[in-house]
Amino acid sequence: MAQQAIVVNKKDNVATALQQLEKGDSVIIEIDNVAFEVLLSQPVQFGHKFALDNIEQGNAIIKYGEKIGIASLKITQGEHVHLHNVEGFRGRGDKI
Repeated sequence: MAQQAIVVNKKDNVATALQQLEKGDSVIIEIDNVAFEVLLSQPVQFGHKFALDNIEQGNAIIKYGEKIGIASLKITQGEHVHLHNVEGFRGRGDKI
């Protein structure tokens, strides 16, 4: 089976879909040669992110090992992470 998602850095709390993923899909993620399974609670489009673990409202979204935004509400493991639940840092010098 082709790789379904990628985690860029071991610090990341999101993975990026390498293909269209559907609600209920079980995605195997490997970090530091340790594999674990994430069950998707929503569909995730190619190139979009999903949560590897629960992310509390106000906590950082981490991709590339860097903070890329803040959860605007609680995000549960396997949930699509995008504009509807993330406040971005771009153009916000007060949030970095």
